[in-house]
Amino acid sequence: MDDWTELDVVQPIWERFFQVSPLVVVGTREGDGFDLAPKHMAFPMGWENWFGFVCTPRHGTYHNAVRAEAFTVSYPRPDQLVLTSLTAHHRDESGAVPLLDSLPTEPASVVDGILLSNAYVHLECELDRVVDGFGPNSLVIGKIVAARVHRDALRTSDRGDTDRIHEAPLLAYLHPGRFARISRSRAFPFPTDFSR
Repeated sequence: MDDWTELDVVQPIWERFFQVSPLVVVGTREGDGFDLAPKHMAFPMGWENWFGFVCTPRHGTYHNAVRAEAFTVSYPRPDQLVLTSLTAHHRDESGAVPLLDSLPTEPASVVDGILLSNAYVHLECELDRVVDGFGPNSLVIGKIVAARVHRDALRTSDRGDTDRIHEAPLLAYLHPGRFARISRSRAFPFPTDFSR
């Protein structure tokens, strides 16, 4: 057991080691405008068209999604790291984030929202439920009602997955506080009889 360090589970453990997560930008209607916020605790909710992200009632994103009953999700590219970081900019005295007005966005097609332009995936979600009670955090879950993927990131039978990821790299968040550009991958060695 000399190779292991016991972690005190009375305290949150997630800052003690690195973990890989997607990095997305969640968009919500806020008053007369919109808000964008980076999220790394964000993921499909099973194999069907559901998507969820962790948020806290202390943040506007939580209340905006509940009030509007909708949110958008943009998967930024590695070269959009700075833009993604700017969505986390602090609010001014009025509660607004003036910097967001200068970010390249485009309107959602089904829900009332905006998406980060040039991201490789756009999702539009109608709020399904909010599950509170994970300490100060909640899980916000939406049903995907519109989705699109940029042509260079779309998986197709005429192009191998290795080449696709090399040509359209992915942005990953390495919690805590780091990021990675994923441009190389290998097929996972599933057993012959594996099925999901």
